[in-house]
Amino acid sequence: MVRLEHTLDSWKAARQDTIAAVEEFPAGEFAYRPSPDVMTFGEIARHILQSGHALAGLLLSGEESFNTPDFRKKLAPYMPDLPADATPAQLAAALRHSIDVRTAELAARPEDFYAHIVTRMDGQKVTRLEMLQMLKEHELMHRAHLFLYMRMKGLVPATTRRRMAKQAGQ
Repeated sequence: MVRLEHTLDSWKAARQDTIAAVEEFPAGEFAYRPSPDVMTFGEIARHILQSGHALAGLLLSGEESFNTPDFRKKLAPYMPDLPADATPAQLAAALRHSIDVRTAELAARPEDFYAHIVTRMDGQKVTRLEMLQMLKEHELMHRAHLFLYMRMKGLVPATTRRRMAKQAGQ
């Protein structure tokens, strides 16, 4: 059984590493993309913020179907307020604020809220808790993209640094 507390704690931990990537990536390189057909580092970081915040907001609103033609329009009221020209520091602060706000709101919901079935964007029927787990997995996927871009710039992500320190007995 997946527990809400575990899901929220692991999402917060994943977000901390996303924030570290945003803070450690050179500010002047946020437009970096390894090929023309992929998002830039900054676009990926902003996407993590927007998708996590807005999808969680829509989930909290009691939305039953995320598989509708007006899906993006439904997300609009839940988009975080971040200027288009936000600095990396502003983006990191917004990522931090968003996870704090959303996890507190999600933790305050009663257990039966999470047992309710909703329809995901792909049409699959899942519980709200499973939908929340999917939001976390979505962030992990994009966080991996940020880490790849870091590696391409010669930077070592926080997760690897922690693992290396543990192996060294520190």
